[in-house]
Amino acid sequence: MAPALEISGLRKSVPGGRVLFEGLQLRLEPGDFVAVMGESGVGKSTFLNLIAGLDVADRGEIRVGGVDLAKLDDDARTRLRRDRIGFVFQAFHVLPHLTLGQNVALPLALQGAREPGALAKAGEMLEAVGLHGRASDYPKQLSGGEMQRVAIARALVHEPALILADEPTGNLDPETASRVLDVFAEQIRRSGAAALLVTHSEVAAAAAHRTLVLGRSGLTARHAG
Repeated sequence: MAPALEISGLRKSVPGGRVLFEGLQLRLEPGDFVAVMGESGVGKSTFLNLIAGLDVADRGEIRVGGVDLAKLDDDARTRLRRDRIGFVFQAFHVLPHLTLGQNVALPLALQGAREPGALAKAGEMLEAVGLHGRASDYPKQLSGGEMQRVAIARALVHEPALILADEPTGNLDPETASRVLDVFAEQIRRSGAAALLVTHSEVAAAAAHRTLVLGRSGLTARHAG
């Protein structure tokens, strides 16, 4: 079985020529949960966008489930994101005009699932993240922590092999952040997906199995003390 994610020799610079990172290597197997920390401006969000095929590296290779992103056209990258990747955003990106059930069912709808089945599975995911019976509610009825739970449910509902999370607790108070991270870690454990979380939060990083630090020379292991 191919790794969930395999990166080798990755280099990315920004306009003006400043190099964010180069020589970056990473391998994630199913079930791995890795946090990536680093200073502001080091390129943590850019790193996730490269993995998701939303940005293009200067050089290097990114394989998601054995598939080389560089060999895909735009349509194929879109299909890969739809089928294999779940993305949790800091700003939630929950659509206000849709019910919670409809929001969570979106990835299934994009895969062509019929509405009754998609909504039923969305309801199960909402229950799994502690929002039982809330499928008919609208986002305006939720707290920040509940909104992030919806975002987690949506990222996991189509059973992606790889989950990317960009500062998923950045807008939450510490207590709510801790509860959301527990939900996130539990759902990753249940699904067997690999997960990569970028964060500046020590609390968020502590939820992962291991923590790496992103710098100009790539990713390095973070050691206690």
